[in-house]
Amino acid sequence: MADLRLDNVKKRYGALEILHGIDLAVEDGEFVVLVGPSGCGKSTLLRMIAGLETVSDGEIRIGGQRANEVPPQKRNISMVFQSYALFPHMSVRDNITFGPRIRREKAQGTEEKLTRAASILNLGAYLDRRPGQLSGGQRQRVAMGRSIVRNPDLFLFDEPLSNLDAKLRVQMRTEIKALHHKFESTIVYVTHDQIEAMTMADRIVVMNGGRIEQVGTPLELYDRPANLFVAGFLGSPSMSFIDGAMLRSAQASFVRLSDGTMIEVAETSAPNGATVTLGIRPEHYRLDPEGPIRLVVDVIEPTGSESHIYGRVDDSEVRAVFRERISAAPGEALQLSVDPDKVHLFDASTGMRLSGE
Repeated sequence: MADLRLDNVKKRYGALEILHGIDLAVEDGEFVVLVGPSGCGKSTLLRMIAGLETVSDGEIRIGGQRANEVPPQKRNISMVFQSYALFPHMSVRDNITFGPRIRREKAQGTEEKLTRAASILNLGAYLDRRPGQLSGGQRQRVAMGRSIVRNPDLFLFDEPLSNLDAKLRVQMRTEIKALHHKFESTIVYVTHDQIEAMTMADRIVVMNGGRIEQVGTPLELYDRPANLFVAGFLGSPSMSFIDGAMLRSAQASFVRLSDGTMIEVAETSAPNGATVTLGIRPEHYRLDPEGPIRLVVDVIEPTGSESHIYGRVDDSEVRAVFRERISAAPGEALQLSVDPDKVHLFDASTGMRLSGE
């Protein structure tokens, strides 16, 4: 395996700059997920690491060696695409061993690699089938098997689960994570699905507009998002945002909403009177008849184990999730409270997290 270093990497198409100076270090054996909305540059960055796109500026180093000018076939990387890219006329066996045969590797070594990959991916019973006789999850396993037999320094995954149904996505998430543990492989994985990112990554790289917004472990990003974008992107349902003004006293700090609601917050660096944006995760609201927050219900979505409430606090849209089964009708109001330590504060003008809370 190998580490990966990106130093001020940029990508331009003519005068249009797509990536604006990416700095990132991926350690040997680390599972790093690039996540962000469509068009943020994550797949372009992955293709640059693979050598499928040229680097306009900056440097890519794989295993300590500069890779900018190294062609894809000589980088010893393996890439799994969104489309399975299997040969439909070949058997599973021939699809998996296609690379070693093209590289003229010894037949005995190739057969050993095939046996190992088929065992890891539970494909032993399907080796003589063609891709058209397989399910979507089985085809994705074949694509992964083709990567495994290469013994790469670096695995690259480009939204590999997006064509699968919800049940298969959950299953394949587990299998890819188990594969990482077995091989202790270095993986860079691209997805737009923040649930995939949260459940699979050692570290998450949140991208937006060709820039990195924040890098950290899943729980670091969830608990202490650096800005409003990261806070709103990670979490399902997403964090609710409410604007207000700081009111500080010697005893406590509050955010005052435009309707007069006072929400207590943890100690913060925001000065008295500052305009702030308050963020609350849906699961952190509590039903409280004496609570200061009045949520007017618009929609209730019962999921069986939870009740998802969509409504308004002051003039802001709010989402709340409760383990209880809520019977309130649209138009009714619920009184809520929230632990001050669970409230996130952001500068309303810059969107950046305020220190101290």
